[in-house]
Amino acid sequence: MSQGPSLALELPPTHSLPGRAAALAAAFIAWRRGSPGRGPALRALSRARRQDIDGVGHKYHLEFVLEDIFEKDSTVNCTAEVLYHLGNKNAAPDVQFTIEGELKNTDEADNLFYNRIKSLKNELVAENIPDSYGNVPPEMEPIRALAWAASGYVIWKNSNENTKYQLAQIKHVKQVKRSDEYLEFDYMILLHENVSQEIIPWQMTVLWHPQHGIEVTQYSRQPKHV
Repeated sequence: MSQGPSLALELPPTHSLPGRAAALAAAFIAWRRGSPGRGPALRALSRARRQDIDGVGHKYHLEFVLEDIFEKDSTVNCTAEVLYHLGNKNAAPDVQFTIEGELKNTDEADNLFYNRIKSLKNELVAENIPDSYGNVPPEMEPIRALAWAASGYVIWKNSNENTKYQLAQIKHVKQVKRSDEYLEFDYMILLHENVSQEIIPWQMTVLWHPQHGIEVTQYSRQPKHV
């Protein structure tokens, strides 16, 4: 019986399996590198190989282009490896990535957003972002980008080789008052699962600070009637 990894098999970029792996890698990158001023998103998959590792799982070697949800013309090339584990359905896939070049600097935009929210007399509350026509008010773009990044964490933790999630809408978001330097938001989001075509509600609690990044402190899948 053979041991260890097999040779990587080239797959067409249009194939559904590497497409799911690339979407997962992009969501993971959005969580790790996203902010209220930056929303990395998958533009195109250019090359994909799949490797079967005996007793371990399936590894995808990917080359793709990321764009930004704010600026579609702002692109970077990326490589990533996604390993889906065999057997353990509760194990999140392993994702490693390299970005070739630099993502746009968002320090100024992030600090403006942080100071604006900190100066509000009442906690921010909003719903239906985008609305049924696909519109996002300009002042809600950072709230959407923060949800885009945080949902990347939820997507990563709940993905397998047979899923392809993407944030569809923020149903509701409420700022939670805190006594420390962090901003906290309680989100109810809808994730679109492309394979089953399900729209799944998730609740997530998100902390953010310009110097410390995004942390999802709690999340849970909700009943579909929410």
